[in-house]
Amino acid sequence: MNLHEYQARALLSRAGIPVPPSEVASTPSEAKRAAERLGASRLVVKAQVHAGGRGKAGGVKLAESPEHAAQVAAQILGMTINGLTVRRVLISPAAEIESEAYAGVIVDRVSRSPVLMVSPAGGVDIEEVAATTPEKIFRIRVDVRFGLLSHQALGLALKLFDDVEIARSAADILRKLYRAFLDAGASLAEINPLVRTPRGEVVALDAKIVVDDNELERRPEIAALRDPAAEEPSEVEAREANLTYIKLDGEVGCVVNGAGLAMATMDLVKYYGGEPANFLDIGGSSSPEKVIGALRIITADPHVKAILFNIFGGITRCDDVANGIVAATRQFRVERPIVIRLTGTNEDKALEILSGVGMRALTDMDAAVRQAVALSRAGTGA
Repeated sequence: MNLHEYQARALLSRAGIPVPPSEVASTPSEAKRAAERLGASRLVVKAQVHAGGRGKAGGVKLAESPEHAAQVAAQILGMTINGLTVRRVLISPAAEIESEAYAGVIVDRVSRSPVLMVSPAGGVDIEEVAATTPEKIFRIRVDVRFGLLSHQALGLALKLFDDVEIARSAADILRKLYRAFLDAGASLAEINPLVRTPRGEVVALDAKIVVDDNELERRPEIAALRDPAAEEPSEVEAREANLTYIKLDGEVGCVVNGAGLAMATMDLVKYYGGEPANFLDIGGSSSPEKVIGALRIITADPHVKAILFNIFGGITRCDDVANGIVAATRQFRVERPIVIRLTGTNEDKALEILSGVGMRALTDMDAAVRQAVALSRAGTGA
């Protein structure tokens, strides 16, 4: 679950990290009143949307007065960034910046531990830094038994700032960032940029926190921060239907049972020259209703040119999937070609159900993927 910047700022502030004052507005008049309360001569107005590249898209602008803040907010509110509509803006005093750095905590699945990363090249995407100047990224694996130790935090802070006193302030922020990461059940918590002001202060100017969905049940106060209106509508629909769905940019819609099989399916789609349009896992014991919901979500994506079912029946019953496919095609018109690969539990029953309505299923995974890719390329004219 992604948090908005204003929500992430609030969590960092609660952890004791210096964060500039700010307010959130959903209308130009609210933006004006917020700017008046903040009382700064120069302000920054930032789109609150779960998308990167806000600045490049025109979602971050400076304002010279409350009236100007209202004008800028009117320009940003309602704009679309990476397919998502901006419904709120953050108003904050514009900071004086002497230098910018990056600090972030992520979960490293290889070492199965949190990793703290810092870079003196702040203010740009850390991915860009990693690609162009990887020597500017410094990291340390945190032992969860002991947490981030003082000497570890100071050692990394000295990679960012030469002045020892400023580095100590930064080290304190790094330890608090790690604490905020744990408290939120996050998979990512970053400050970019972490700035030094001309007065020697170290301040978090921007914040990003991504929460592990598995943590939400035991953190209801964090779960309450979810903003469904800011998420991809199809992903919201899938979550409500108890499906695991992530929208991608390809043309082959994939319906699979099990995350491992889903990943293997997407790899094969790319191997045979196609592009997956989604990750969609209907789960283990799938009812026909879940299959109907999966098809409804996939067919709503205009980029999908062919649909691939790849089902390996263990707990999942192939006849349940077959019944779901048949029921879906009776409930609504499916205009894209469907390729079905079924094998496993109740496979014979599933084949009988499908053949009864003129459908057929393959048992070979490679053959099914090749067929789906060919149909998707024919649908795009490739």
